[in-house]
Amino acid sequence: MLEDAAPPLPDKEQNFSEWYNEIIHKAELVDLRYGVKGFIVYRPNIATIMRQTYRLFEDALDEHGHQICNFPVVIPLEFFQKEAEHIKGFSGEVFWVTRAGDTELDKALLLRPTSETAMYPLYAYWIRSYRDLPLKLYQSNTVYRYETKATKPLIRGREFYWIEAHDVHRTLEDAVKQVKEDMKITIDVLHDQLGIPFLLMERPEWDRFAGAEKSYAFDVLFPDRNVLQIATTHLLGENFSRAFEITFEDVDGTKKYGQQTCFGIGISRIAATIISMHGDNYGLILPFHVAPTQIVIVPIPKKGQNELITEKCEEIYHKLKDRGYRVKLDNSEDRPGAKFYHWELLGVPIRLEIGPKDIEKGMITVFRRDKRERIQVKEGKILEVIEQLREDILKELRTRREKDLEENIHEAKSREEFLEIAKNRGGFIKIDFCDNAKCAEVIKVETGGYEVRGKLYGKEEKPKGNCIICGGKAKSVVYVAKAY
Repeated sequence: MLEDAAPPLPDKEQNFSEWYNEIIHKAELVDLRYGVKGFIVYRPNIATIMRQTYRLFEDALDEHGHQICNFPVVIPLEFFQKEAEHIKGFSGEVFWVTRAGDTELDKALLLRPTSETAMYPLYAYWIRSYRDLPLKLYQSNTVYRYETKATKPLIRGREFYWIEAHDVHRTLEDAVKQVKEDMKITIDVLHDQLGIPFLLMERPEWDRFAGAEKSYAFDVLFPDRNVLQIATTHLLGENFSRAFEITFEDVDGTKKYGQQTCFGIGISRIAATIISMHGDNYGLILPFHVAPTQIVIVPIPKKGQNELITEKCEEIYHKLKDRGYRVKLDNSEDRPGAKFYHWELLGVPIRLEIGPKDIEKGMITVFRRDKRERIQVKEGKILEVIEQLREDILKELRTRREKDLEENIHEAKSREEFLEIAKNRGGFIKIDFCDNAKCAEVIKVETGGYEVRGKLYGKEEKPKGNCIICGGKAKSVVYVAKAY
């Protein structure tokens, strides 16, 4: 039976920005009153979601042979300047450190915008022989970029949380395999454990990571039909290994440059995606894997029987706790209705309601947050039902979002049709394209910010006509969208 309480939030589909601004406040996710633009305070609810997300990716990286490490947050200027394309790509976004106390530094330092130039000088010391390869390291950290676009909490800021993996391989073939492994890790976590659909795009040449030979990105669709890049993997080839002299003696005794890859996972952006994709007008809806509280138990009091109810709730609480669930027993003095409102807002996947009638019948009332419906379950079956529900809820969330993504991929066969879709519908727009950066710039200007996101990876799509912008020969099918 669906609950009939009025939604506490604005309509997400009609006014996503207002909905988002309210939910990050009401669900106690972030505090914006820190006083520095682009820097926010992560409160326990969102910090826990992010910690669980970190663990999912870190466990996967560990399983695939990566090792964790930590490098300093500051990078010497001479390190940063070694790779020309890299400094060109990031120089406008760097935070500089030029003073310590009353002392002007002899050499400027910068806060890491990413860690290639911090890590690779050390890689040159560590790698001497093919026996030292592959070297697969990652760190979970924060990076700093002077974001010039409008900031939006968790989505776009000047400090953000992520994981970055930096690998060196003996051959180009091995490096290509690493990129595919990065993709698999991301797909396994996003799709299989978080219910997040995406388009995996090969970025166009002009939009590759600075210093990369190939860039691949995971783009997700938000309720306002804008897209967000939440993870990337890059084939660097020898571009950085030559700049930083990362060489090794191969099996045949020849000196060779390492073949490199890097992999970035935007943890704070994935948290924003979980919130935005799965939430509704009643609050968050969290996948079981990352929910700070997976199950909440709410006693339904009745005069003269509260001691019995409390004992039963505590019994169930300890049974679930012993099974490893993140469970809470809400024995506060609030009324049940207020408790329901609170835990729905926080997105707890499963709520157990236990009152005198339930105890009398040997039943437990189970509320699933995704569908906002109750079912009656025999107490002896509660563990079995919870295990089934954790998978059912994930499948439901994934199915909803996959349907939404599919409905918002449009195809335009002419310039006029393309501009109409961009103006009135949004989402991803598939077009035949000449692969010319000048036409990409025309798109951006004429649509007020739509960008060529690239070709869909893993699916060969051949153009059927000419480029819809210039009329010249189309070389590929690309996807265009407006990004945050």
